[in-house]
Amino acid sequence: MAVASNSTTLPKSYRSSFNTPTQLPSGFLKFTPRPTAAKRSSSITCAIAMEKDKKSEPAVHLRPDSFGRFGKFGGKYVPETLMYALTELETAFRSLAEDHEFQKELDGILKDYVGRESPLYFAERLTEHYKRSNGEGPHIYLKREDLNHTGAHKINNAVAQALLAKRLGKKRIIAETGAGQHGVATATVCARFGLQCVIYMGAQDMERQSLNVFRMRLLGAEVRAVHSGTATLKDATSEAIRDWVTNVESTHYILGSVAGPHPYPMMVREFHAVIGKETRKQALEKWGGKPDILVACVGGGSNAMGLFHEFVDDEEVRLIGVEAAGFGLDSGRHAATLTKGEVGVLHGAMSYLLQDDDGQIVEPHSISAGLDYPGVGPEHSFLKDIGRAEYYSCTDEEALEAFTRLSRLEGIIPALETSHALAYLEKLCPTLANGTRVVLNCSGRGDKDVQTAIKYLQEEFVDVTSFNGRFCLISGFVLPYAINALPNPFHQPRGGLGTQ
Repeated sequence: MAVASNSTTLPKSYRSSFNTPTQLPSGFLKFTPRPTAAKRSSSITCAIAMEKDKKSEPAVHLRPDSFGRFGKFGGKYVPETLMYALTELETAFRSLAEDHEFQKELDGILKDYVGRESPLYFAERLTEHYKRSNGEGPHIYLKREDLNHTGAHKINNAVAQALLAKRLGKKRIIAETGAGQHGVATATVCARFGLQCVIYMGAQDMERQSLNVFRMRLLGAEVRAVHSGTATLKDATSEAIRDWVTNVESTHYILGSVAGPHPYPMMVREFHAVIGKETRKQALEKWGGKPDILVACVGGGSNAMGLFHEFVDDEEVRLIGVEAAGFGLDSGRHAATLTKGEVGVLHGAMSYLLQDDDGQIVEPHSISAGLDYPGVGPEHSFLKDIGRAEYYSCTDEEALEAFTRLSRLEGIIPALETSHALAYLEKLCPTLANGTRVVLNCSGRGDKDVQTAIKYLQEEFVDVTSFNGRFCLISGFVLPYAINALPNPFHQPRGGLGTQ
């Protein structure tokens, strides 16, 4: 894919990891990096690099080596059963760079089905909120991935991987999901392409995200509850991998984040890189330059990497990821992997993990099902170690405050995942110079999180003595009844309102 012009170079510590070619093991197709910055155009087509000039000096642009490593992170820690499937997948993925029919089909689907490009929206009232007493402050922009079909960034990767699965002759698709957005996106594209779909989801997440469970089943997917372990995203991923090992000949695993064994971190990043490419183009159109700061929430890290990837070479652009601090970093109940984790191996890759002194995975916690994961994509671990990206965390309470703030200031109900990134603006904005341009990735919409928010915010929003005593508030079931009971100026209600 052709990408926008970019003339800055990467820090020496970053370049050193890639300048020396690594001997390829047999069966691997050598990966050719992107062309140099001087040869990169500003058009946006799709998320695969078009790499025609293989003799030119390669630009260093966040590529893993031939073993799928970002420094010491990444790699393939998988059973022998999956090695052939992963190699086949990598070979097919790399071949797409010269497959113009695939590019054309993907571009068409992203435009006409997904609804790209997504707007870069100036959040005027949020910007006003962060102005200081002297009238100065940063300018806040939202990259509106919540406006994509299915309501989140996840559809970018799901569409592309479904097309890739068809090229590989796979008829059955499996996926894991936490918040349900990746599951919905996968079920959606399987319905679009007529593929069998099985989604693994932790039982706890199914309870938190019942709306998305219904959406997946409505779309024709089989949703399998995972009760083992913590019954959240980690365990759903483990079950999906077990399924893939058993059915590797007929099944493609659409992994939903930049985690897992190579080539998934690279591949998912490339399919989401359209977010950053559009942002560069839109920023140039809106103010004739680049963003000063990029902000995104980080669980596994796909939405953040999709935004960051295009700007990694631009050293003057700050990259900020925001993790889930849960009940607090010192509480032991959080999902701040990059802030508090140690290096280990999980789900086929080496990265930072939440683990105890014996190397056992520690149960994570976040009010957001999509951030409730004890690991993170290996590329994020690499960016942290070399100092190219900054990673911070926000608590459940701070995320809920941001959830309410954006809803009331901009009329946009964000996902609880996105709310963590929004919450960090409270700490970031007071430190910024006047006119600093901040782009925050609004990775998803909050419809799916309303039931969760009700449990925590109902006392703030609803007086239990209101509505003339016509109904009782039942935690987790308030909203549908409250809406039905709201006074209508044109007619009186026909009857009472039940509470069961």
